Parts: sequence; structure tokens; C-alpha cells
Amino acid sequence: DGGGGGVVPAPPAVDAASAEADALRARHLVAEVSRPEPVVYKAAHETLKVVAVDCGMKANMVREFNARGVTVTAVPWDYDFGDLLDSHDGLFVSNGPGDPTQCTATISNLKAALDREGNALRPIFGICLGNQLAGLAVGAKTTKLQFGNRGQNQPVLDALRPGACMVTSQNHGYAVDDTALPAGWETLYTNANDGSNEGLVHASKPFFTAQFHPEAHGGPTDAAYLFDVFADACSRFKAARATGLSSPKDEPALVWPKTLANRPPPAFPKKVLLLGSGGLSIGQAGEFDYSGAQAIKALKEEGVEVVLMNPNIASVQTNVDPAQTPAERRADQGAADSVYFLPVTPDYVESVIAKEKPDAVLISMGGQTALNCGIELDHSGVLKKHGVSVLGTSIETVIATEDREIFKNKCLEIGEPCANSIATATVAEALEAGEKVGYPLMARAAFALGGLGSGICQDAGELEALATKALAVSPQLLIERSMLGWKEVEYEVVRDQIDNCITVCNMENFD
Repeated sequence: DGGGGGVVPAPPAVDAASAEADALRARHLVAEVSRPEPVVYKAAHETLKVVAVDCGMKANMVREFNARGVTVTAVPWDYDFGDLLDSHDGLFVSNGPGDPTQCTATISNLKAALDREGNALRPIFGICLGNQLAGLAVGAKTTKLQFGNRGQNQPVLDALRPGACMVTSQNHGYAVDDTALPAGWETLYTNANDGSNEGLVHASKPFFTAQFHPEAHGGPTDAAYLFDVFADACSRFKAARATGLSSPKDEPALVWPKTLANRPPPAFPKKVLLLGSGGLSIGQAGEFDYSGAQAIKALKEEGVEVVLMNPNIASVQTNVDPAQTPAERRADQGAADSVYFLPVTPDYVESVIAKEKPDAVLISMGGQTALNCGIELDHSGVLKKHGVSVLGTSIETVIATEDREIFKNKCLEIGEPCANSIATATVAEALEAGEKVGYPLMARAAFALGGLGSGICQDAGELEALATKALAVSPQLLIERSMLGWKEVEYEVVRDQIDNCITVCNMENFD
């Protein structure tokens, strides 16, 4: 400020954070976190063995392999595994921190493994840093992302399933530049947010990588099937070597269980019959009106003609303008093209089917009334007789979820624990089951509207009264151990035909 009239510049500030970041980048983080000596993680029921280059490998990766009968021989990041690989069935390159270009020894060893031919060839799978190292080994380049991709909800597009998007866990600051991949290599996955590379695959050899973490269990496990793809390739190439072949005969190098490439596209319906829920009491299942109304909008947006059958005049989905012309009705995205105020029963539904001749029927938007009607139409042969398919949830799946005994067995098949229960069809059977399960108990009626006929029974007298009412309207009553006082965490999940899943909401309830 003095009389000179000029401004003396302050000395340049030292950016402490930048200096710290530069110092961190200069460290060889992989060398710091990798194991010093090889170690074997033996599977309980070993069928395969793989070499795993540990650049900072997560324990869940070993768990995923061991669960599939794969023994893991983990080696340091710079270990020359060439001779070891001869006695193993595949090569895995793990995740790890830092700049991939620092791992020159790993890149050199990986290049040698990728160049193997004939009986020496082994399937190769890389995750996260393993994706970047594979890219560098084949001659591609890597780039530093401005912010990195981190979190449990990173969307990844699958090149093998156009339109499919996986929810993945990620934590990386570098990515492969896939704009100039060498011959034979293709982009397998792409980040839907920033378009960065999320995986590579070879066109004819059993080599593939993923930038995200398919072993992560902090959120969705959409990508865990990649361990199955790798184990399958190791198994098939091992079997081929045992017969003197270098690769499986007349089979692709990698088999992708989720690809739709060989499936015929579904026939797109031109006209759909939507079954509504019928009459509803105040406060009872209003979501069926909402879901039906939304289904009408979605179908109309796709150019599908919608025939609605619902006797409930006090609903949004049946609220149509009688002054509309047929052309105006067709153009109205929120209105069904035709509305039948008839009971949702098999006889009435068949009469509408015979008149309207729809290509398909949608039964999953009308609650228990529509579901039960759809099951009867299928079992009686009406749907087959008129050539009408079922959209959305199949009849078999509806039965598996509505039949209490089948549903319990389905849960047990996939290792989900269930409360001790017995399915009954008579009052006497229910009372006998009650003595075995013990009181208090929960009685659940199958195929019942709004849980009608279900409840907690404190003794045999209460159970007899409830069972008498329940079995008058339901063919089955499940006698189940009471969960009174337990907290229930419920998830509403929507899944499409190519396994895209959306968790709409979750709720906590106390029985």
C-alpha cells in the first residue's frame, strides 16, 4: 500500500494437499500391500487350481473361488509365475492401488501368459487393477480419471447384453483407454456415467477382465456370475487338455450364462387384456389401482392397445371420459382403449377374451383377485385355447409364491432359512400341526385376498376358529412358528427378463 501505487505479489503458496498427493503417487503402493511370499488357499472340495497375482487382493475374491471348488495359489505382484502356471488351470490378476504403469514386472509376466498357445494356454481373469494391467500387457494405454469412480452403485453397461445395466461396486482412479485396442480385443463393459472402460474381452481366447468388483457384497451382487464364467472356462480347457486338445472342441472360449444372443426375441403383443383388482375397501390395497394405471401408461407408450377389465368404478384406471372418440381414447396415454366393468372371474374374463382376442393378459397388476383368476384360466386351458400368453410374472412363479409350502421349499433350495412350518388342508391337520409347531403360532392362508384367514393363534381354540374360517375360502393353511416381536426387513424388487433389477423401496415391520 505505500506511495508506490503498485501491488507487490505475494510469494507463491505451497499447496500442501497437492504435495501430499504427488508424494503418494510416487510411492509403489502395490509393492507395499502385496504379500511377500506365495500362499495357498485350499478349497474344501477342490476341482480346480488357479494362480492369483496378489496386487492387494481382497479376501472376498478368495472366498468366491473357494466356494466354487477353486484352490487359490496367491503370489506376490512381481512373482515369475510361468512355471507355476503349468500345474494350474487358470490365472487371476487381482485389484490393487496406485498407478498401473508402475507394475512393470506384473505386466511383463502377464504378457507372457497372454502369449501362450496350445496346451500351455490358460484362461485369464482380471479385476480392477487386473483390468488395467491386462490392457497394458496387450499394448493399450491407461489414463488417470479426473475424479475416479467410487461407490456401491456404479452403473455398468454390458456389451454382450445391449440394454442391460449392472449395479456394481467400484474404487479406482485409473482406466483403460479402449479407443485404440489391439486386434482381437474388445470392450466388454462401459461405465454408464462417464463412458470409461469397465472391462475387456478377447474375441477368441478365454481372456476377460472387469474394472469393477464382482466379489463385493456391500450392495447388489449383479456381477458375481463372472467367477462362474472363469471357473467354467478353466474347467472346460482342463478337460480338453486331458483328451489331448488345446481347447474345447466346437465350443466358445467363454460361455456367458446371461447372454440373450441365442434366444429368440419375445413376441411383442399388439393388444393386452389388463385384469384389475375389482372392489376395494377404504385403506385396502390402493396400490393395485396405482400399478394398473401405470401399466396402462407404459403399454400405451409402446403402442399397445389396452383392454381393461375392472368392475370398480371408483378407481383411477377406470376413470375414462365417455365423451372421447375412439381416436382420442387411443391417443390418451393414461386411458385404456376399452373398459369392461365386469367381475374379474374366469367366466367373464373368457367372454372378454373371446370378444377382444388379445395377444396377452397381464394378471400381476390386480392383486390377489387377478392372480387367482389367472391361475384358474391357465389350469382350465382357457388361455391355451384362445392363444393368450401371460405377460410379466409367469403362472408357475405366481403359484410358487402363493403356495406357502412351495415357497418355503424354494427358499430352502437357495439356502434361505425359514420359520418351522407345516402345510395343512383341513382343520384336523391344522390342529395336529399346531401341537408340533407349538403356541403361539402364525397361521397363513394361501391364495388369500389381503391376508384373509391369516393371524396369530395363542392356543388350539383360537387356531380351530381361524382354520375353520380360512379353509372355507383357501385350499391351504400354513401353520408356522410365530415371529412375534421379530423385525422384518422387506424389499420391493422389480426384475426384467434380462436380470436388470431395481430395488424400489425397503420397509421395516414388526410382527
